[in-house]
Amino acid sequence: MYTPSVQTLIDELARLPGIGPKSAQRIAFYILKSDKERALRLADAIVECKEKVSFCESCFNLSESRLCGICSDKDRDRSVICLVEEPRDVIAIEKTKEYRGLYHVLGGVLNPIDGIGPDKIRVRELLKRLSGNSGINEVIVCTNPNLEGEATALYLARLLADSGITVSRLASGLPVGGDLEYADELTLGRALVGRRVLIGGER
Repeated sequence: MYTPSVQTLIDELARLPGIGPKSAQRIAFYILKSDKERALRLADAIVECKEKVSFCESCFNLSESRLCGICSDKDRDRSVICLVEEPRDVIAIEKTKEYRGLYHVLGGVLNPIDGIGPDKIRVRELLKRLSGNSGINEVIVCTNPNLEGEATALYLARLLADSGITVSRLASGLPVGGDLEYADELTLGRALVGRRVLIGGER
């Protein structure tokens, strides 16, 4: 139906999350209708991201250097670590302006049905950060309030039960089954401030 190059573009766009075949066609034709310079800027931006962006060596947030801007910020509270699923969740929490600690990006959540166990997310790296004289006294579990997120939170709470570190969870205010990236700043900020303790300590 389409020329091979157009069909290849549509097929590649359709592989993106949230983009179906019809949306892929619309985007492809938008690109084709755009002037060449705009299309090349898009292509260059994709290539530049792939070449420059990697993961922070400490928290695994997106970064263009060894440490991300948050980990290298000396004004952050280094006694608290906020656990999130993906880098986009870091952005969502930062928008609330209610949190000034550090982060740890797990890179997913536990999901036995899909074969995702503790070895498939960054639990080992978290334990390494918490071991020894780290100065960390609280871990806030900010996984999404769905079945997998809750299971991951409970697993991590049990894992850290004997560590002497307070483990807390975001408070109510976030809809069950929702994603952090879609929550508005007010709701997410209230949930962060009113987080509940899972293991140890008081709030």
